[in-house]
Amino acid sequence: MSTEGKLYLVSTPIGNLEDITLRALSVLKSVDLIAAEDTRHTRQLLSHFDIHTRLVSFHAFNEHRKAEGLIGQILGGLKVASVSDAGTPSVADPGFYLVREAVRNGIVPEVIPGVSAVTFAVTASALPVDKFAFLGFPPVKSGRRRKFFEAIREENKTVFFFESPHRIAKTLPELAEIVGPEAQIAIVREATKLHEEVLRGTAAELAELAEKRDWRGEFVIGVYPVGASADDGDAEE
Repeated sequence: MSTEGKLYLVSTPIGNLEDITLRALSVLKSVDLIAAEDTRHTRQLLSHFDIHTRLVSFHAFNEHRKAEGLIGQILGGLKVASVSDAGTPSVADPGFYLVREAVRNGIVPEVIPGVSAVTFAVTASALPVDKFAFLGFPPVKSGRRRKFFEAIREENKTVFFFESPHRIAKTLPELAEIVGPEAQIAIVREATKLHEEVLRGTAAELAELAEKRDWRGEFVIGVYPVGASADDGDAEE
């Protein structure tokens, strides 16, 4: 294997472009190729910072087919950066398969950390996060969806998940019904963007908003079930 080839996993802003790190900019400028979830979206980011690195598409619908070629290019000596549309690759975004195949081929990925919608929500939620879980998106089909919320109800920690603006009006009443009306909820909307907003309250209180608002943007929801017990930070070291 060429000692010059390299795979970088680069975190990119989730809204505010100023959140990109100096290290991420340096990598995106220096690599031979950027594998992007949506080349049009990433090209806007690159144009903003006057970066002209070649782009190829690498998304959920072609990652198995494209990964082999990217691995071959890295083994051949190319430096490749993988980015999602926003945030950290592999976190509910393409990236895992490429990383796994890279490791299987003796390539050690280099992670360029940065912003993530999940860690933003963890910090902003004001819910107990001495321990927490992240579950991606809830299923769409009703049976699996109910089991998803029932599993949250049984957790002994705060649970975060993504939700679509098309389904959040349905999700809030479901949380009140299945997880419980007294469950503590935080809704993080449009993190780092112009209309950033955090709504906090019980599941019952926020369920009342479900039909009263025009839900737009991207959402992370944090849920602290009624039966969970938190470490208040005074635990013995």
